[in-house]
Amino acid sequence: MSSLVLRDALVVDVTSGRIEEKDIWVREGKLVSAPAPGETAPGGTYIDLGGAYVLPGLIDCHTHLGIIEEATGKIGVDNNEISNPVTPGLRGIDAVNPVDIAFQDAVKSGITTVMSGPGSDNVVGGQSLALKTYGTIIDKMLLRHPVGLKIALGENPITTYGQDKRCPVTRMATAALVRELFLRTQDYMELKARGRIRRREMQLEAVIPVLTGEISLRAHAHRADDIVTAIRIAEEFGIKKLVIEHGTEADIVKEYLKERNIPVAFGPMLTPRIKMELRKRNYGSVVRLAEAGIKVALITDHPYNSIDQLRTIAALAVAEGLSPLEAMRSVTIHPAEILECDHRVGKIEPGLDADLVVFDGPPLDINSKVLLTMIDGTIVYRKPVNSTGARHETAR
Repeated sequence: MSSLVLRDALVVDVTSGRIEEKDIWVREGKLVSAPAPGETAPGGTYIDLGGAYVLPGLIDCHTHLGIIEEATGKIGVDNNEISNPVTPGLRGIDAVNPVDIAFQDAVKSGITTVMSGPGSDNVVGGQSLALKTYGTIIDKMLLRHPVGLKIALGENPITTYGQDKRCPVTRMATAALVRELFLRTQDYMELKARGRIRRREMQLEAVIPVLTGEISLRAHAHRADDIVTAIRIAEEFGIKKLVIEHGTEADIVKEYLKERNIPVAFGPMLTPRIKMELRKRNYGSVVRLAEAGIKVALITDHPYNSIDQLRTIAALAVAEGLSPLEAMRSVTIHPAEILECDHRVGKIEPGLDADLVVFDGPPLDINSKVLLTMIDGTIVYRKPVNSTGARHETAR
């Protein structure tokens, strides 16, 4: 039974905000209770962190990582099947290339889990997935699949299809296409329950988990009116799990979101205002959302912000007034909860996956460097240092 002890760690508890000096014990890829004084990990390795800070592995709950590949040109862009505005049966898992160079950027930046998925030109883009950021076989990297069904409201589908005078040309048509799909799925579910389905329909089968509450409806919505439209549609069809993605103007309707306990995957924060929906983009919005008691996860929307900018975004939010604890939660436990993967990632607790990131200074200090990234108990990145090959190692 392989084990590893990280000694002399400053462990950040993202729930309470406490920072404790202690050892971290890892066994078979999981976090286990800290060893008692003088106890030895059988057959294990010890790494002396020398007082370095340890956070749960960082999580980005909205990206197109591996679906829009870097340094490949158009042949590596697989996020939008624009031959049809409604494609719920598409699965992001079939488009992710795990050898996309951006995965290396992720682990070097301490990001251990991401959501990747299609979108956002289609009204209904397809299913997204949560995966770890290290590996070569997507099926072995999976954390949860699917985690949601993507819909897009506002500018993107209108400009994609409307410029060719194809539906949707207006926001009304966008909402109508979503409703039509959900109505068809309800009828299909009723016939299926009666045993009257002659053949399965993949597009409708993909929607059933949203209507039954197994996965979230993930709504691309920047403007406040589009956010409210997403809520309206979800409530019409009894959809219990809704995530607002981007949420540029979400602070305008923050009380409405709070009433309904709807989380926001907010960002990307560093994008220039290249379209109308980003006109009111400002870094203070995330502070107002958090102050209203809304669960917020900061996102890069990679590649629209590079995946390695996630911690930079959190630091900018702190500069704008977000508390450091809330900023750390927004890239750890909050995205884990939004992805419904918090039983495995997002905190440093016994029984959870040993996904960790070690910093040589305070995690939100932009000058602090990632010393080590661990996924499932395996060190997947280590800042180059001189090594003696000794059994007792140092991370600094």
